[in-house]
Formats: sequence, structure tokens, C-alpha cells
Amino acid sequence: MDAIDNILNRVSARTLKKPHPTENQMKKVFKGALRAPDHAWLRPSSFIQVTGEGIDKLSAIFEEYAKTIPDIKDEIITKYKNAPYRAPMIVILVNAIKEHPKVPDIEQKLSTAASAQNILLLLNALGYSAIWRTGKLAFNPFVASKLNLEANQEILGYIYIGTADGQNKKIPELDIEDFVSYL
Repeated sequence: MDAIDNILNRVSARTLKKPHPTENQMKKVFKGALRAPDHAWLRPSSFIQVTGEGIDKLSAIFEEYAKTIPDIKDEIITKYKNAPYRAPMIVILVNAIKEHPKVPDIEQKLSTAASAQNILLLLNALGYSAIWRTGKLAFNPFVASKLNLEANQEILGYIYIGTADGQNKKIPELDIEDFVSYL
């Protein structure tokens, strides 16, 4: 796939189904993710790949978290419990803040965000679809502790991965002049 077309035409799928990428394809995806800008080569990004029984484990963690929320409705608990089943594969984006005199925390988080974009583009180039989700289940210390993350690590989101099922979202037409100014 042409790199420019890949960038201009990538869109999050509405729904995802099997198949998901193979182990060898995911090795390429992760290798590409680690090519994101990374000031001082701190390597703040890591990833947790979730498939099969891992989806069930993540579902149980999300349900357990939901039950800690005061006055939560049963429908919301069910929504959290079912969230991992949106796709046959999930990549959890993990950022580890490392003390450095020239690299602030936000720059390290932006590096992980750039790695997420690389993942999305690589998956698209391989013919798969993905959705990057955040929300209450990301940036969540309870979920992070259940995933055995260290105190300096934070979940920046979940990339749901699979094959697009149905029509993709229409890419909106944007006037570049609405977004670009000149100095």
C-alpha cells in the first residue's frame, strides 16, 4: 500500500471481527511502533497484546473495576464487562515515565501516542482495521494495578484490532485552510 494513501485513507472501523493479524504480522507492527519519535531513546512505550483467554481476563478486570464505582447501574457494569469483546485482539498502550532532565513527562506520553499512530497505520497497510479507545478504562490506576504495571506506568489507551465488519465510516471532507495558519 502506498504510504500517502495509507495515511489519507485510514479510518477506524465501526465493528471488528476475526481474523486478526498473525504473530509475524504483529512483530512488524510492534517494530514499527518502536520507530516513533523518542527523545533521548528513553523507550517509554510498551504494549500488552490481548487475545483468546486474555480477552476474558481483561473483561473480568473491567467488570471488577466497574463494581468499585458507587451507585453504578447494572447496564454500565455489563457495558464494561463486554468492552473487550468488541474485537478479537487488543493492544494495550502502556507509557512508562522515566526521569530525565531534558525530556518532560508529556513528551514521553506523546512518544507513546506516536507509537499508537504507527500501529494504526501499519495495521491498515496490512489490511486490518483498528479503533483506538480511551475513556475511564484508560488512565486508570485500578486497571493498571490489575495488569501488574509499575508505579511509573500508565495505560494510554486500547487499540481494538481485527477485520472490518460492514461499511467503514465515511472520511469527512475538510478544508485545510480551516486548520492551517501561516506566519
